[in-house]
Amino acid sequence: MTRHSKQLEAVLFDLDGTLIDTAADFHRIINILRGEQNLPPISYEALLPSVSDGARAMVESAFSAHVGTISSNLAELQTRMLELYLQQTCVDSHPFSGITALLHWLGEQSVPWGVVTNKPWLYTEPLMEQLNLQPPAGSLVCPEHIQHKKPHPEGLLLACQQLNCAPQNCVYVGDHIRDIEAGNRAGMLTVAAAYGYINSNEDISGWNSDYCIDQATELQPLLARHYNIH
Repeated sequence: MTRHSKQLEAVLFDLDGTLIDTAADFHRIINILRGEQNLPPISYEALLPSVSDGARAMVESAFSAHVGTISSNLAELQTRMLELYLQQTCVDSHPFSGITALLHWLGEQSVPWGVVTNKPWLYTEPLMEQLNLQPPAGSLVCPEHIQHKKPHPEGLLLACQQLNCAPQNCVYVGDHIRDIEAGNRAGMLTVAAAYGYINSNEDISGWNSDYCIDQATELQPLLARHYNIH
C-alpha cells in the first residue's frame, strides 16, 4: 500500500452491486420477459451473478437454454429488456446498507464522492436522480464520457479531474475484477466489494485489491482507520 498517500481526497464507486442494489429491478424485469415468452420465472439467486456484467449477460443467463423454443432471439430480448428497464429504472433499487451513512460521513469530512460505471448514461442518470443521494455525487462517469471502459483507468482518471484530486489520494470500490484492475491501473487504493454480484466460484483474493469488505457498512471504519480520520 506504499503507493498510496495517507490523504483522502475522494471516494469513487462502481454503481450496480457496489453503491446501489439494483438486482431486484433486473430480476423483476427478466421475469416479465420470461413471462412474455411463456417461460416460468427464474430465481433471484440464479440471476444475481450476471447482474454486474450488464443486460446482455443477464439475458444470456436467463434465456440461452431456451433459444430454440422461444419466439425472440437474444438480441431482441436484450432490446426489450432495456425498454422495460428504462420505463422502470428505480422501483426496488436502493443503496446498500451503510452507504447512506457513509456518504453523510464523507460530507462531514468534506470528501467528495463519485461514480464510475460501465452502465450507460441513459439508465444511470435517472437512477441517480430518483435515488437523490446526499450529498450528491461530484462526478458521474459513464461510457459515453470516455473512449475506454473499465478495466481501462480512463474513467477513474476523468473523475479525478472533475473532482480536482490526485488519483493516489482516491479510493475506488467495486464488485468486479475489472473495477479493481481499473483502480490499480489508476494508482488508487482499491476495495473489493465482496457483498456485490459475484459468482460463487469467483476467487476475490486473486483480484489484487488493497482491501476486501463483506458488507458496505465496513467501508467507513476502514477508511477512517487507513487515513487516520477521527
